Amino acid sequence: MSDHTITLRAIEPEDLDLLYRIENDIRLWNVGATNVPYSRYTLHDYIATSSNDIYADRQLRLMVVNEHDEIVGMVDLVRFDPRHQRAEVGIIIIDAYRRRGYGFKAVARMCDYAAEVLHLHQLYAVVDTANAAACQLFHKAGFMQQVTLTDWLLSGNSYHEALLMQRFL
Repeated sequence: MSDHTITLRAIEPEDLDLLYRIENDIRLWNVGATNVPYSRYTLHDYIATSSNDIYADRQLRLMVVNEHDEIVGMVDLVRFDPRHQRAEVGIIIIDAYRRRGYGFKAVARMCDYAAEVLHLHQLYAVVDTANAAACQLFHKAGFMQQVTLTDWLLSGNSYHEALLMQRFL
């Protein structure tokens, strides 16, 4: 999947080191469900056994590659619900590549893929209200704020509000 400036592709074995760095970056743990480090073995096994079939894996993780063939991040569909045809979308752009439009393009491409190939009805995102860049990205990508979730995300010793943002495809 490409829009001439980014490509979304499946994870390859050579992505292991980058995946290891991202998954073990404690700065990112407050936006996901993880709060323990992953071993290289666990991540290697994930890459080796992932079918890249959202129906089998109940998730889909794709690498975001720029026009210079550099990996700039990852975009995910998780919490896939085949009965209701929806999934949660998440995005990680590597620090050095932020604020260049890659996140928006990746989310837009994932929305297109979810609609055209997976035939999903909707995508949603849970976004920390303090993360203005993410709130803006999802809004620009056509996600509408539906609900404010009080004390939803724990970061350190404090809870943060989150926005439930939704896009119908």
